[in-house]
Amino acid sequence: MSNLTNDIVLRPRFKIDLITDLESLKKNFDRTSEAPFILKRLDEHIYLRFRKEHTNFWSPQLHLELTSFEKNKSTIHGVFGPNPTLWTFFMFLHFGIGTLFVILGIFAYSKHSLGDDITLWIVGMVFLVVLWFALYAVGRFGKSQGKDQMKQLNTFLEDLIQDFSRS
Repeated sequence: MSNLTNDIVLRPRFKIDLITDLESLKKNFDRTSEAPFILKRLDEHIYLRFRKEHTNFWSPQLHLELTSFEKNKSTIHGVFGPNPTLWTFFMFLHFGIGTLFVILGIFAYSKHSLGDDITLWIVGMVFLVVLWFALYAVGRFGKSQGKDQMKQLNTFLEDLIQDFSRS
């Protein structure tokens, strides 16, 4: 598995190639239940997250997709990310800030074309840029708060697939 120390990516991804058929890999995930984790499998999609008593606002989850295009060769594609509700909320805020920035830019251009003062509109646009950077910093802070749990999820996955040979 790739090293998860990349600090730039907000949602780290990885890929693991295994020498096993897809059905035995699915069965391996089906018979697993360990204390701090909840494992849900929907066909070839597996969601690993922490139980309620072990979660905080920034707790990550791991989404795995199992694929196989050759006999006895399977691939696990994984994505670490925050709770989907939290992720959607942050994306909504980013989209909202971007939309407001464009709207204020249109108003500033219109007022400037008419010869009016645009100081208020420019101040609003600068404020939105500062707000966007603050939102980004909060997201980075949240990722750093969830790193230990991300490593726990990674270790749990490694333990689950240790019986299979890697290609």
